[in-house]
Amino acid sequence: MTTIRFDDIIIGAGQAGPSLAGRLTQAGRKVAMIERKLFGGTCVNTGCTPTKTMVASAYAAHLARRAADYGVEIGGPIDVDMKAVKARKDAVVAKSRNGVEGWLRGMENCTVYTGHASFESANEVRVGDQLLSAERIFLNVGGRAVKPDLPGIHEIKYLDNVSMMDLDVLPRHLVVVGGSYVGIEFGQMFRRFGSEVTIVEKSSRLVSHEDEDVSIAVKEILEKEGIHVRLHAECIHFHAHGTDVSVGVECHDGDPEVLGSHVLLAVGRRPNTDDLGVEKTGLKLDEHGFVVVDDQLRTSVPGIWAMGDCNGRGAFTHTSYNDFEIVAANLLENSPRRVSDRILAYALYMDPPLARVGMTEEEVCKSGKPALIGTRPMTKVSRAVEKGESEGFMKILVDAESKRILGASILGVGGDEAIHCILDVMYAKAPYTTIQHAVHIHPTVSELIPTMLADLKPLT
Repeated sequence: MTTIRFDDIIIGAGQAGPSLAGRLTQAGRKVAMIERKLFGGTCVNTGCTPTKTMVASAYAAHLARRAADYGVEIGGPIDVDMKAVKARKDAVVAKSRNGVEGWLRGMENCTVYTGHASFESANEVRVGDQLLSAERIFLNVGGRAVKPDLPGIHEIKYLDNVSMMDLDVLPRHLVVVGGSYVGIEFGQMFRRFGSEVTIVEKSSRLVSHEDEDVSIAVKEILEKEGIHVRLHAECIHFHAHGTDVSVGVECHDGDPEVLGSHVLLAVGRRPNTDDLGVEKTGLKLDEHGFVVVDDQLRTSVPGIWAMGDCNGRGAFTHTSYNDFEIVAANLLENSPRRVSDRILAYALYMDPPLARVGMTEEEVCKSGKPALIGTRPMTKVSRAVEKGESEGFMKILVDAESKRILGASILGVGGDEAIHCILDVMYAKAPYTTIQHAVHIHPTVSELIPTMLADLKPLT
């Protein structure tokens, strides 16, 4: 078999891969891009793009039902056409996916291969009956939903985050197993579409990695919309009940079983590294299957890098894209950018959204740092009140000695945008007074951040 030689091979056309291909080909490198299924990766096909498109449809339905709160009369009930919701989502996704694929196929010095890639050696990759080699290989293979081995799971039909978005009918009663980001977003979304929804979580609270006040507020917002929340679900199990599914929860309170028409499993994700043939390379994986990388995303094997969800260093679209930037900067710009330069930042796209940067209050307390804290309810934010969306609160934590911001949470309308003025000051390593003394536009959500910073108190 003839080996086809390249300068670089990129496995996976998610957020990091195509952009890296663009930079490498511009630098005169001959690149092979391999994608086995959907161009654009998780974000474009089964993550951010489709879910936020559906969240927008759910928000429209929710707002229509609240029209009278704004003095607007709408005659008759608000119905949701799930076939139209799905068609809108599919159209948005297809445009993004086709854009990525078209860009790669039209890229000079880039050859696109469609098929499953597996290593033959540390510098050789097989795609179907073709053998490719390169001095540098970049993994951007992403991840997928965990399929937990819970009792009775093989006896029922269930959905994951991918198949959930293929529904074009409305579940009568959706039972969501998992009370974190994926579960909450889908739970609220389908409640607003018109389903009865129960969220089952084995922990003592939702989004348990967040501060307790955030978890409590999230639960209150969801329950206000009629979502049932079952916590302390210590022994989750399933069995068929006619055409329905019985979900055993054995919680501290309430019925020991929940009967639903559909079950969504939202209990985490795992990297797509188990079928790459990494055993032929000496590539080191951790106990969860993530590729072990250093601060510049180099793996244990010289000449191989890992970016995006498969390296366990971010699992967000923005961190995946930043992985590309780090790799490109080190290889092409002689700029030693590092993963450790990155400040933790992410958002939960329920409504209102939860935006987070840096450390939680609990983490600051455990660190022993002398710190200050400021809080403001969204009911004090004029823009939120005017929009009729004043649920939630904002919170910020500051190092009492250096005056640098340690972290912040904004659970409230526009919080996913307003958080960036805090994040940018953190990257600048500037004191919190930089924001406190700034004059923000009125009426905005951001304008309450300086007010909050003017009323800091010692964290006890």
